[in-house]
This record gives sequence, C-alpha cells and structure tokens, in this order.
Amino acid sequence: MRAFFAVVILCAASLLSTVSARAEDPIDTTRTMIEEQIKAFLKDDAETAYSFAAPGIKAMYPDKNLFFAMVKKSYEPVYHPGNYAFGRSRSIDNGALIYHEVLISGRDGKDWTAIYQMTRQPDGSYGINGVQIMPDADSKGI
Repeated sequence: MRAFFAVVILCAASLLSTVSARAEDPIDTTRTMIEEQIKAFLKDDAETAYSFAAPGIKAMYPDKNLFFAMVKKSYEPVYHPGNYAFGRSRSIDNGALIYHEVLISGRDGKDWTAIYQMTRQPDGSYGINGVQIMPDADSKGI
C-alpha cells in the first residue's frame, strides 16, 4: 500500500515538473502574449495591448493612446484580424530573441503574414519589440 502511494506521489511530482517546465517555455510564453495582445486589440483595450510592448516601443510611444493610434493606422491586420494562426517560431541566443510568424486573414479578405519580434528583458520577462507585416505572403519561415 505504501509503495502504491509512493508511486502516485512520484508520478504527480513528475507531471507537475513537466507542466512547470512547459509553462516556462519561451516560445509558448511569447505566443500567449501575442494572442493576449490581439484579444486586447479586438476589444479596443489600449491599456492591456500596450502592456505587452517592450521598453523600446514604449519609449517611442510613451502613452498607450499614441501606441494604440499607431497600431490602428499602420497595422490594421494585426489590430482587427478576421482570423489568425501561428506559423513557425524561431528562438535565438537561448531565448533572448524570439520570432513568431502569424498568418492573418484580414477583415477585408486579404491575407497577411506578421513577424513578431519578442525580446527577453533583464528581469526575464518578454516584450513585443516590433511587428513586420507583409501582404499576401506565403509562409517562408523565419
């Protein structure tokens, strides 16, 4: 009976360890950040969308409303996508820099590819450091 409980405890500890390691995967972490920012854009929630921006972006747009206006004007497919799906991801320098490809169908019916650049900050968190969008682009990798 004790052996059974020991096995159950070891299995539970192993599972928790695996889940914890996966939750800290920078690819998953940054992908979730992008999804949360897109959801914020769709809700017109400038404060939440701005919270994902890296310090360099915040230095260029020191106010959430300026940032939001820039995104609305220059990044319409990202601001209000029809549908989107993640393509390829690439981690550089052990996760210091991560690129995510996001394939977007705009509300106007046009297809876009957005390449997100994520940077690890000194405290270990990540921020969205920039987005490059390209019209009608097929996935070519990053």
